[in-house]
Amino acid sequence: MGAKIRGKNISRHKRNTLKWRPLPPNAIAMLFRIHKEGQTLIGLIGLSLLLLNVALWIMAPLLFWPVVVLSAILFVLVLQFFRNPPRPIPVRDNQLVYAPADGRVCVIEEVFEPEYFKEKRLQISIFMSPLNVHVNRNPVSGTVTYFRYHQGKYLVAWHPKSSTENERTTAVYDTGFAQILIRQVAGALAKRIKWYIKEGDRVEQGVDMGFIKFGSRVDLYLPIHSKIEVALNQQVKGNLTVVARLD
Repeated sequence: MGAKIRGKNISRHKRNTLKWRPLPPNAIAMLFRIHKEGQTLIGLIGLSLLLLNVALWIMAPLLFWPVVVLSAILFVLVLQFFRNPPRPIPVRDNQLVYAPADGRVCVIEEVFEPEYFKEKRLQISIFMSPLNVHVNRNPVSGTVTYFRYHQGKYLVAWHPKSSTENERTTAVYDTGFAQILIRQVAGALAKRIKWYIKEGDRVEQGVDMGFIKFGSRVDLYLPIHSKIEVALNQQVKGNLTVVARLD
């Protein structure tokens, strides 16, 4: 693996997180809309917490208010994890590679990609903590020419071997002038990867391509001469931050 490319000052990259388009009048409701992957779980958790608190009110009233507060905190944390805010692409351009997920840039380096390209590629990895939005989106438009699901381990998502040893999916997008690979990687807490694409699909930049539950990462493998537009440890937003430009 090549040496890590040192990122530039993060402040110089703030311009790459493009401004959000104006939202419609029901913007607040849209900002707190829940992803379909969490709707059943949230319903079950909400019902369980309600029954627990009713039981405490009847059987142990002294514990009622502390447990109500803890229940509310837990429920809000689950809600924020499954939130799915609208993220329209500011500028549709296949030379711009948008962040496929929210999170922190944890890797920028030249690596040998062994699964599909079998050559050196530029890797950009985004770590998603449990507090981030966990929707994964298409970084470019194109045709899905390769897709594989791999069972694996559940190492912490920032572990160097998580990209090749953890449970993961690999998809390759052909834009017509370049090929990029995106990999969803499960982390120590994430036990389920969801994907909405398959080989042969024609996909659009910015549209949902998957979801990973409870802490994970997404890797991008770009042509070696791509221009990096983010820095190590920079916080990025899916569909808003340009992470690279393709030549």
